[in-house]
Amino acid sequence: MSVNELYTQRTRVWIADSEDVWKPAEITKDYKEGEPILHLRQEDETPLEYRIGPKDPLPFLRNPDILVGENDLTALSYLHEPAVLHNLKVRFLESNHIYTYCGIVLVAINPYEQLAIYGEEVINAYSGQNMGDMDPHIFAVAEEAYKQMARDERNQSIIVSGESGAGKTVSAKYAMRFFATVGGSAGNTNVEEKVLASSPIMEAIGNAKTTRNDNSSRFGKYIQIGFDRQYHIIGANMRTYLLEKSRVVFQAEDERNYHIFYQLCACASLPEFKDLALCKYTSTSTMKCYVFIGVKENMQSSIIKIIAAILHLGNVEICSERDGDSCHVLVHRHLKHFCRLLGVELEQMEHWLCHRKLVTSSETYVKNMSCKQASNARDALAKHIYAHMFDWIVEHVNKALHTTAKQRSFIGVLDIYGFETFEINSFEQFCINYANEKLQQQFNSHVFKLEQEEYMKEQIPWTLIDFYDNQPCIDLIEAKLGILDLLDEECRVPKGTDENWCQKLYGKHSGSAHFQKPRMSNTSFIIIHFADKVEYQCEGFLEKNRDTVYEEQINILKASKFQMVADLFLEKKESSSSTPGSKTSRINVRSAKTVPKTPNKEHRKTVGHQFRSSLQLLMETLNATTPHYVRCIKPNDEKMSFVFDSKRAVQQLRACGVLETIRISAAGYPSRWTYQDFFNRYRVLMKRADMTNSDKKLVCRNLLATLIKDEDKFQFGKTKIFFRAGQVAYLEKLRADKFRSACIKIQKTVRGWLQRLRYRKIRRSAVLLQRYGRGYMARRYAEQLRLTRAAVICQKQCRMVRDRRAFLRVRRAVVTIQAYTRGMYTRRIFKEFLLHHKAMVIQKNVRGWLARKKFRRARDAAVTIQCAVRCMRAKRLTKQLKIDARSAQHLKKLNSGMENKIVQLQRKMDDQNEQLLSHNNNLGSEVGKLQKELQQVRLRHGDGNQLTSLQEELARLRAELKESHDLNQRQEADPPTHSSVNHPKPCVTAPCVLVCADQESSASQRETDLQKDLDQERLRYQNLLKEFSRMEQRFDNLEEEVALTKRGHRRNPSNVSSLESDSNYPSISTSEVGDAEDAIQMDIGVEKAAMDISIFMKLQKRVRELELERKRLQAHIDKMEELAKSKLAYRPLVRGRVSECARQELESENKKLKNDLNEMRRTVSDRVSDDSSSNELQESYKLLLTQLKAANEELDMRKEEVLLLRTKIVSGPQQNGLDWAHLNEDGELGLAYLGLKEVARVLEAQVQSLSRQHKDELEALHTQIEVLRGDLEKKTEALNHTMSLSPEAQVEYSVQQEITRLTNDNLDLKELVEKLEKNERKLKKQLRIYMKKIQELEVSPVTPVDSRSRPELSRQVTVQRREKDFEGMLEYCKEDEALLLKALIAEIRPSSVSATVPCLPAYILFMCIRHADYVNDDEKVESLLTSTINAIKKVLKKNVNDFEMVSFWLANTSRLLHCLKQYSGDEAFMTQNTGKQNEHCLKNFDLAEYRQVLSDLSIQIYQQLIKVAEGIMQPMIVSAMLESESIPSLSGVKPMGYRNRSSSMDHDGNGPSTYTLGALIRQLGQFHSVMGEHGLDPEIVSQVVRQLFHCINAFTLNNLLLRKDVCSWSTGMQLRYNISQMEEWLRANNLQQSKAAPTLEPIIQAAQLLQVKKKTSQDAEAICALCTALTMQQIVKILNLYTPLNEFEERVTVSFIRNIQSNLQERNDAPTLLVDTKHTFPVLFPYTPSALSLETLHIPASLGLGFLVRV
Repeated sequence: MSVNELYTQRTRVWIADSEDVWKPAEITKDYKEGEPILHLRQEDETPLEYRIGPKDPLPFLRNPDILVGENDLTALSYLHEPAVLHNLKVRFLESNHIYTYCGIVLVAINPYEQLAIYGEEVINAYSGQNMGDMDPHIFAVAEEAYKQMARDERNQSIIVSGESGAGKTVSAKYAMRFFATVGGSAGNTNVEEKVLASSPIMEAIGNAKTTRNDNSSRFGKYIQIGFDRQYHIIGANMRTYLLEKSRVVFQAEDERNYHIFYQLCACASLPEFKDLALCKYTSTSTMKCYVFIGVKENMQSSIIKIIAAILHLGNVEICSERDGDSCHVLVHRHLKHFCRLLGVELEQMEHWLCHRKLVTSSETYVKNMSCKQASNARDALAKHIYAHMFDWIVEHVNKALHTTAKQRSFIGVLDIYGFETFEINSFEQFCINYANEKLQQQFNSHVFKLEQEEYMKEQIPWTLIDFYDNQPCIDLIEAKLGILDLLDEECRVPKGTDENWCQKLYGKHSGSAHFQKPRMSNTSFIIIHFADKVEYQCEGFLEKNRDTVYEEQINILKASKFQMVADLFLEKKESSSSTPGSKTSRINVRSAKTVPKTPNKEHRKTVGHQFRSSLQLLMETLNATTPHYVRCIKPNDEKMSFVFDSKRAVQQLRACGVLETIRISAAGYPSRWTYQDFFNRYRVLMKRADMTNSDKKLVCRNLLATLIKDEDKFQFGKTKIFFRAGQVAYLEKLRADKFRSACIKIQKTVRGWLQRLRYRKIRRSAVLLQRYGRGYMARRYAEQLRLTRAAVICQKQCRMVRDRRAFLRVRRAVVTIQAYTRGMYTRRIFKEFLLHHKAMVIQKNVRGWLARKKFRRARDAAVTIQCAVRCMRAKRLTKQLKIDARSAQHLKKLNSGMENKIVQLQRKMDDQNEQLLSHNNNLGSEVGKLQKELQQVRLRHGDGNQLTSLQEELARLRAELKESHDLNQRQEADPPTHSSVNHPKPCVTAPCVLVCADQESSASQRETDLQKDLDQERLRYQNLLKEFSRMEQRFDNLEEEVALTKRGHRRNPSNVSSLESDSNYPSISTSEVGDAEDAIQMDIGVEKAAMDISIFMKLQKRVRELELERKRLQAHIDKMEELAKSKLAYRPLVRGRVSECARQELESENKKLKNDLNEMRRTVSDRVSDDSSSNELQESYKLLLTQLKAANEELDMRKEEVLLLRTKIVSGPQQNGLDWAHLNEDGELGLAYLGLKEVARVLEAQVQSLSRQHKDELEALHTQIEVLRGDLEKKTEALNHTMSLSPEAQVEYSVQQEITRLTNDNLDLKELVEKLEKNERKLKKQLRIYMKKIQELEVSPVTPVDSRSRPELSRQVTVQRREKDFEGMLEYCKEDEALLLKALIAEIRPSSVSATVPCLPAYILFMCIRHADYVNDDEKVESLLTSTINAIKKVLKKNVNDFEMVSFWLANTSRLLHCLKQYSGDEAFMTQNTGKQNEHCLKNFDLAEYRQVLSDLSIQIYQQLIKVAEGIMQPMIVSAMLESESIPSLSGVKPMGYRNRSSSMDHDGNGPSTYTLGALIRQLGQFHSVMGEHGLDPEIVSQVVRQLFHCINAFTLNNLLLRKDVCSWSTGMQLRYNISQMEEWLRANNLQQSKAAPTLEPIIQAAQLLQVKKKTSQDAEAICALCTALTMQQIVKILNLYTPLNEFEERVTVSFIRNIQSNLQERNDAPTLLVDTKHTFPVLFPYTPSALSLETLHIPASLGLGFLVRV
């Protein structure tokens, strides 16, 4: 483009200014090329004539406003100094952004204020992001270095430079903090903490206050942070450069010494350290850091002594003698302290401070020193001591950071001084600027190399770019016979001076282009550096370069009695060679002459030579790494926050190379746009035909060929279009003109439309006025007609009313007279009737009272007579009953019919006794002895006492019976009293109700507070669990490392020992049964899968019937329990001797029978275990089974008969009173009495059981009647409904009823068929088992069976007999526990059990636990539960990133926990159980502790599930929510204005994979479906979704707060649409109640904030009321980041943001900017019982669990 096209009217330019450096102006008249004057108008509306000439070129053009404030300076269309300065100023002052990219350089402006942009959440936000994706930040540069190290396997360096006070140290510190957080050490070394802890130490000993900075680093350091193969920090190393030693002895005005001296003097007043004359401790933080890096306490004390000694040495005064050639120490006190603290001799130190030794070839001289020389030597000694102490601390820091592990790569952080120029520049400034020259050369070559790589990658023709090369300036300093060489040469001259060295420089380098001689001075020189001219004063160069320290003083320090002081000055070679045992056998020959000592090489090296060597090593290191640059800028010299001094900023921009980067970029193609971005931005300049073309590259080529004629102004790359400087601004101008013309056309059309609307409105108004006028006239005429007609009507009505009123008056008078007359007559009649009625009432009451009195007198007499008669009869009957009871005839009646039974029983007993005679012979003698002793005891005690005791017993029992009878009567009389108590009066109830209401409100408040405390406690508990799981993971990792290191023997499962089973039951193998049943069930699986809705209805009906039956049985059980309790309450306490005798005999018989039974079973087991397979064995086995059954029945019968026999014998006949003693000889009378009582109890129990049975049957009949009545009502309603329908509807209804009836019948038939099929399958299964056993018996040889042996039934027969009724338990052998866990946990996949019952492994494990509890095997229960928990942890550790596996085991773990609660027997968990489930409760063990362990494990798995899900979703969130175009053609109006570094992007050219909103929603749907398939509780699913939505909100909002390019109106629209889609997904999956939607409220308000109007104070108030979920920092940040889409949209003003801040001051928001992405809500596992019946559970054969036996 020509000048005439660029410099037109309304074009904005930059003109130079003495105060602001550059200020804006606007062209008021088109400029023609060659004109001498350019007409401008400044911002204050003052005109300006800008002269144009050879020395005054045209002013710089301004960029469009839409490009102002860009994140990258190279994205500006016009790249020059004023554009860069203005962009930095706008970002710093208006948006408060301190970081800006300039190509590969990060420009950091010191805000002189603490900003909340360095927290851990910011580090997490930048971690893993490309450098151009987020706003500029030091963390972005650190992440770029970390990512390139991991991807390219190349070492990296971050070079932080800038002048003093620009913030270099802080920037380097934050970079190291990022590496410490992202690449933390894997073990317990805490290397990252040690790296951070080294900073306070180095700041204390190497930083000082200067006029420009309160914490200025007076040395350069390069820290190498080492990483291992997993890119964890394993160690670090520090190198230092050019410590400013002169500051120890000299400080300029308003400057201070190193911080460590002031920290030391701050504690000088402490009394316990006055022996040091100062103090022992520095600041607490510094001493803690010393301890952390491993400096022991004694070493710390030595360091403090050395520092104190340096202070005392500086206070030593040296006074000159009279001759002036010698001197002496004036004040000895400080010198004494110095020598005492360092442990050296005072006399020697005092002597050699004022003398020096001269060594020649022949002799040695001691020479006096002048006062000036001695003072210089004292200062040199102080500097030397401090420098050695500094090196010693650096060495120990490196030892603490050193590691023995192999280092794979490193990242270096270089914190080095920037270019410096002062009024007086000395040797230190010369070295600093020399180092910056070297760094600038490396920087220029690297920038040039990157530009070349970019062009080659895009296949653009490469043309050489001329950039500034400072190699001549570097050669001037370091080349042969350069400044440093001449300085070293002058230092070697015995009497060299600074003036002689300066003259040599004049003579040698006066012809150099970078060297100048000042006009007014002969002791200084000027070097033209890349940044500026610097004048150096030669005074002190030689002394500082020599750094002379006399050897005698050093030798005194070497001889110190303190080991650390001696070690400081011990040379490395000397320290390495002076080890014990280094003596040799060589003979030492001593020379006659004294040979002078050869000075050490280290002492011969000058400071300049050492600095050049270390700088060369640093440059070699940097060249071997990939550098990243951070340029720190100091905005003002007053250290005021957010104040920008343009002059100071421009000086630093020129010095640090930022403008050189701009110049190199501007020399090529600085503006680079992708084809898609260019198409989206400038499609308004295209034709309609080009818009439909799918080839975007071709469309862009055609458009640029039309718009820009000069082909050199742009180039087409593979993926981008490259533009020369200014071309983007030209395209923006064309785009703005296009929009302007379109706006004019729109305005023209709209204005014409408005005028047409106005004309039509006027015409309509005229027509309307005419219509209304005509209507008014017509209405007036009509009104007149109405009034005339109304007058006539009024006259007629008036006359009618007058006549009607007269008639009504007469009529009312007549009616009134009649009414009063009739009332009088009626009252008279009523009064007479009332008197008659009262007389009749009196008569009725009197007659009734007389009749009742007569009746009561007769009734009382009858009752008295009846009582007397009945009492007489009762006495007679009682007397007769007593006589009958004493007679023998009554006892005969009782014993009638029992004699035959007694004979039969006697015969059976004789038969049994014959078999037992052989056993009783041995005991005969012993029984005789016992009988004799018994007779003797009876003779001693007598029978009278026994009878007396029985009579007393009888009286006591009667008294107890009477008391119980009285107690019952009192209880029956009490209910009225209880009822009166149970119904309080209303007056008492009302206050109670009020009190209860108050208590309820307070209780609800307490419940809310307790719930909050519970949530907080649960959150803390879960955080502890998370920390525990992390430590457990860490422990496992360490164990694995130890195992790998030791390479020891590992035990495989075959080597693991298992405990033997303690169960008394024999193990039974029923794998054949399980396989057969599995096969049958798999055959009918297809038929069951086709079950229709009718079967479902039938099942629902059956469930209701079972529920009614359960309630009825529960009521019956409750009644039985009440009856049993009442019976137990009145049970006699004394059983009696008859029960004792009967029990003893029965127990003896029972023991004998049990022994016989066990013997028989043992014999049968032995026989069956032998190899006998003949039919005779089977027949004998059946015969033995029959005999065993008969023996059991006989045993039960004998028990009952013996009991009755004993009772009848005791109550035998009594002949007469003379035989009473004989009858009661053995206490048989008491036994008879007790036997009668027992019989009475038995009969009473039978009567009660019969009555209960009758009541139950009656209730069942009532229930049946109710059911029939309900059916009758339903049928009646159906009949009525049918009769009310039309004939067609009746037919349809009848058909429907018939179909329903047939469906129910069909269901009944299907149920019957299923039962028959089930029985058939079981029979077939038993048949297979029998056939298999028969085959096994046929193979084994036949063994005869002893007919006398009594074989025993094996347990297998018992299992087959009872397998129709399973108890929901699974039995396994202890040896099969490992196989069980392997099949159910270790090797199971969720897909293998997807078609079965959800949480099948949990149910199987619980059924195994139930069996172990059933057999009371605590060891088995403990082993199974512990092994299960450990196996689950191992599986989760193995599949740590598998969402499906983690979800599967979360569902199974929680289900196992619910099963342990549901079947624990605790009433709180049994409320929803069925009767069968309550029967399956655990019997023997309380597993509450294991429930807690499983609860903790569930929480850990939940946290792992959240972590896995967030890890999967995190790469998708930002792309889906902020970057994808959910609404087409809305976003993309303004592309990313800055350039991504090529190293940050994919090298394929396709870019990183992007995710759409649909992909994110599909991922959420997949998570939800997986959790649903695994049977996870809906409440837990809701909590997972809530946590994931919080993650989406946090990452989206954090990214929005850190990206300027997405803070626009279109992004707000896209974001609001995306959020609505997320809410729609919640509604579609019935997750509205999951509390997930409220977690999106902050991002919803952020989207609304981007869309609302932001101009007036009313808008500010509306924003404050709207954004309640956002903090003040977040609102202000979004407003600062808000970017207009085009030139027609206004920016948010600073005053509006200040208004927002003032309105939000009342809020107490947390001072955090970003949302905590690691925040987790406390999880709650609600109790969810299962409706599944354990006995119906099917185990697939594919699991390989054939060793499990269903019980």
